[in-house]
Amino acid sequence: MSTFTPISYTSGDGLALYARDYAATAATAAAPDGAPARLPVICIHGLTRNSADFDELAPILAAMGRRVIAVDVRGRGHSAHDPNPANYNPVVYSSDIVRLMEQLGLARAVFVGTSMGGLITMTLAARRLDLIAAAVLNDVGPTLSVRGLQRIAGYAGRCNTVASWNDAADYVRDINACAFPANSDAEWDKWARRAFEQKDDGQLALRYDPHIATAIQTGKLRPTSMAARMAFRRLARRRPTLLVRGALSDLVELDQANWMRKAAPEMQYAEVPEVGHAPMLTEPAALDAIRAFLARVP
Repeated sequence: MSTFTPISYTSGDGLALYARDYAATAATAAAPDGAPARLPVICIHGLTRNSADFDELAPILAAMGRRVIAVDVRGRGHSAHDPNPANYNPVVYSSDIVRLMEQLGLARAVFVGTSMGGLITMTLAARRLDLIAAAVLNDVGPTLSVRGLQRIAGYAGRCNTVASWNDAADYVRDINACAFPANSDAEWDKWARRAFEQKDDGQLALRYDPHIATAIQTGKLRPTSMAARMAFRRLARRRPTLLVRGALSDLVELDQANWMRKAAPEMQYAEVPEVGHAPMLTEPAALDAIRAFLARVP
C-alpha cells in the first residue's frame, strides 16, 4: 500500500478541511508517447464514511499513473464539523471540491463518487461541468430506492460510542452484513478502524458529526427530483461515465439502474456480484471495469 500526503485546505466559509494526496507512481505518471501526465482522480466517499474507504483503491489508481485525492467531506474524518448543520448538503459539498481544486491548481479531474460522493459529483456537473473529465458513479444515481434510503436512515447518526474494537466491528457488521455477506472477521475489523477513532477517554466514536444525517432522517433527501435527473443527464451525456452497481444493492435496484441506462445510453455499466450498497471498488468486477474505463480517459 502506497503512502499519502495529508492536505489541509480551507472552505469558502472558513472551515478546515482535509484530504489524502496519493502521488502517481513515477514510472507511469506520464501517458504513452511522452504525452502530458494523466488527469488526477478525486475520490469522494459516502454519507457516513471518510477518505480511508479508498485506502486500497487509491494506491491501485496511483500505480496506473494518476495522482489521487481522497477527500474527507466536511463533518467527516479529519475535516472540521460544521456549526451550521444546514450546510451538510451536496451544493455546499460541491463548493468545497471546487475550492480544493482551486487551491491545488487542478483544472480538471476524473471523479469517483461512492453513494453521497456520486450525488456530489452530479451536483458539481450541474454547476461546473468544466471541472469534470469523466466520472465513476458507485452505486448511486438521480433516482434512488426508498428501501435503501430507509435502511440508511435507520442507522446514520444514531450510534454514540462503543467500548472496544470488537464492539466497533460488531456495529459495522450489523449495519453492513446484508450488503457484504462474505466479509470475514478481519475485514469487519478493518472497516471498524476506518469508521471509528479512539477518544482521550478510551471510548471509540464514529468519525463523523451526527448532524450529517439530519436530511436523510427527516426525509429531506428525496428518492429523486427533476434537478437530480437533469444533473445526471448533463454529466452522463456530456462526459464519459461509468455506473458501478452492487448486484445486491437496495439503493440502486434494477429499476433505478435501468432508468439510468435508458436516460444515458452511452454510459458504461458494471455489476459487482454478491455485493450490495456500495462496492468498495476493489472487487475484481469493479476493478476490471474501472481499469478499462480509465484506459480511455486522458
